[in-house]
Amino acid sequence: MTTPAHSSLPSDRPLGVAAIGYAFMGKAHSNAWRNVASFFDVPAFEQKVLVGRDATKVAFAAGKYGWEEWATDWREVVHRDDIDIIDICAPGWMHAEITIAALEAGKHVLVEKPLANTLAEAELMTAAAAKACARGVQSMIGFNYRRVPALALAKELIAEGRLGAIRHVRAAYLQDWLSDAESPMTWRLRKETAGSGALGDIASHAIDQIQFLSSQLVTEVTGTLRTFVAERPGPHGLEEVTVDDAVWATLGLTGNISASVEASRVATGQKNSLRIEIYGTAGSLTFDLENLNELMFLDATVPVREQGFRRILVNEPEHPYLEAWWPQGHIIGWEHTFTHQVRDFLLAIQDGTQPSPSFEEGLNVQHILAGIEESAAAKSSLIQLQTHTEGA
Repeated sequence: MTTPAHSSLPSDRPLGVAAIGYAFMGKAHSNAWRNVASFFDVPAFEQKVLVGRDATKVAFAAGKYGWEEWATDWREVVHRDDIDIIDICAPGWMHAEITIAALEAGKHVLVEKPLANTLAEAELMTAAAAKACARGVQSMIGFNYRRVPALALAKELIAEGRLGAIRHVRAAYLQDWLSDAESPMTWRLRKETAGSGALGDIASHAIDQIQFLSSQLVTEVTGTLRTFVAERPGPHGLEEVTVDDAVWATLGLTGNISASVEASRVATGQKNSLRIEIYGTAGSLTFDLENLNELMFLDATVPVREQGFRRILVNEPEHPYLEAWWPQGHIIGWEHTFTHQVRDFLLAIQDGTQPSPSFEEGLNVQHILAGIEESAAAKSSLIQLQTHTEGA
C-alpha cells in the first residue's frame, strides 16, 4: 500500500476526534487522547465527541473522560465536517460497518484489534483502507503492545542482530477472569458479537508480537480450541457459550522459525500475563507483561561461565518512548501503551505516512486466526497459509 507523502492535517483548525465506545477500551483510548499532548509533540486536535448506544451512560462517560459532547448515532458523527479521526472501540461485530463508512467519508481510522469478527469482513475493511489511502486517509489497527517500551526495545535488539538468527518463539497470554463457572454471560462469550473467545481477544496479541518481533510471517498453523464452561448465567437463565475459553497453536514462519502460542481466559491465578520468549543463535530475550518495565536478555556470545539472563529496567530516556515520561527508575504502566499508540497515529497523519500496524497487517493476523480455527475443527490438521503482507 502506497501513501501520498503529504500531511493530512486541516489547514484552518485542529483535528477533530470522535471515539465510538465508552466501556473498557473506550476508557483506555479516552485516557490516551486526554494525555498525549501533555507529553508528546503531536498535531493539534480536539476531543470532539464520544459515541455510545446508551444516552445516559455515554453522556456520563463523555464528561468524565474529557470529551466536548456525546452522541448515540455513529452514522451521523462520521459524516460531520468537524470530525477528522474516528477511533473505534466498539465490539468486533461493529468494526467493519463503522470502519468502511468512516473511510469512505474521508476520516482517518484507528480500530481496536482484532480487525473484524470474520475474515470476509477484514478483507472488506482492508480494501476500503487501500482506497482511502490513495486519497491520503490513514488507518491503523490497535495492537497496543507494540508500544510497550520493553517490547519496542526487544524489536530493536533483534533487528541489530543481538540474538543472531531467531530459531523459535514461545508466547503465552494467560488470564483468569472466566475461571469461575458462575461468571456471568457477556457479549465476549457469544460468537455473533465477539467472533471468537481467547483466540481473537488475546491470542491475536501474541501472534502479532511473534511476527512483529521476528519480522517474519506465519506460513503454517496447527491449532486446538477448548471451551471448558459450556453455559454461563445470563439475565434469563443459563446461556450457551459459543466461543473458546482457551487456544493452543504451533506456527511455522518464514526465516525457518517455529513458534508456539497459548492463550487462556481460565488460567487460575494469571491476571494479565503475556509472556514472550525469543531464542536465537546468539542470545535470548524474555518478557512478561505483568513486569511491563523489564526485559530479560541473555548474551550467548560471551563465555559460558559468564552467561545468564540479565534484567534491563526499561526506564531510561534512551529507551523507546520514555524520553517523554518520568526520571529514570520511575516506572510507567499499561495505559501508556495507548498514549504511545495515539502519538504514533497522529504523527503518521501529520507526515502522510502509513502507520503500523496497518490493516494489511491486521488482515494477516486474521488469516492466522482463521487458520487456527480451521485446524481445530479438523482436529489439528496442518493448515498452509499464504503471506498477505510484505512484512510484519
